[in-house]
Amino acid sequence: MKRIKKNWIVPKGRRLTEMDKRVLAIQDEGHLVPSRDLIRTRKQIEGIRESGKINTGVLDYVAERIKEGMSTADIDKLVYNYTTDHDAIPAPLGYEGFPKSVCTSINEEVCHGIPSNDIILEEGDIINVDVSTIYKGYYSDASRMFIIGKTTPEKERLVRVAKECLDLGAEAAKPYGFVGDIAAAVTKHAHDNGFTVVRDFCGHGVGLEFHEDPEVDHYGEAGTGMLLVPGMTFTIEPMINMGDWRVFIDAANDWTAVTEDELPSAQWEHTYLMTDDGLEILTY
Repeated sequence: MKRIKKNWIVPKGRRLTEMDKRVLAIQDEGHLVPSRDLIRTRKQIEGIRESGKINTGVLDYVAERIKEGMSTADIDKLVYNYTTDHDAIPAPLGYEGFPKSVCTSINEEVCHGIPSNDIILEEGDIINVDVSTIYKGYYSDASRMFIIGKTTPEKERLVRVAKECLDLGAEAAKPYGFVGDIAAAVTKHAHDNGFTVVRDFCGHGVGLEFHEDPEVDHYGEAGTGMLLVPGMTFTIEPMINMGDWRVFIDAANDWTAVTEDELPSAQWEHTYLMTDDGLEILTY
């Protein structure tokens, strides 16, 4: 029998809360549960919430200005200037060597596209703008899809279904449910619409660091993965492909993930807080 790591540890001599009792019972059944440091304090939640407000402001600022003929480097400048003007820091800049302040992924690019003066937005493009913000030490993370001018009905449907996958995944996430409940909802809706779910990348805990536990897979089965407990903060960010789910990393920059069949991909993302009643969006 596989041994499950005991993550939920109550300090010796401390009285058990109702949350402690519930999580310990689920842990004893053999499920993966979070460590206690993944449960945010009120102060931490407010800090992440404030970071999320700036992160949302960045995406709104881009939405008002993105257009055909601009370069992805222009988007990077918008993100950097808005973020720093609000006394915050673009989290991607310098993260593990990433050279820019935002990820801009166009058409068949799945994620981690690097802004460039040489990449010009054209009529019919679909682009994911992925923004992450550090404000007073607190992190938030969200992305949106933008359609440049008029595109094909197939691309429009891909963008719409990807957003629906995000919303259905969030709706499936319940207190004392599991990460796999999110994955199952995303997988079903994508497959029901003839699309596939990228399996190489996942959502993640966020708040005190850029990437924390839990890993939030978007492909999988209900009742699996880590237990979701009130006070946890994490992203859901499904990447939905028009064709096959497989991807490769562009050797030209060792960052950008591209669909193996070079058909389009779409992604939406929010940072969420798990509450006693379900998820609250922190990057509205």
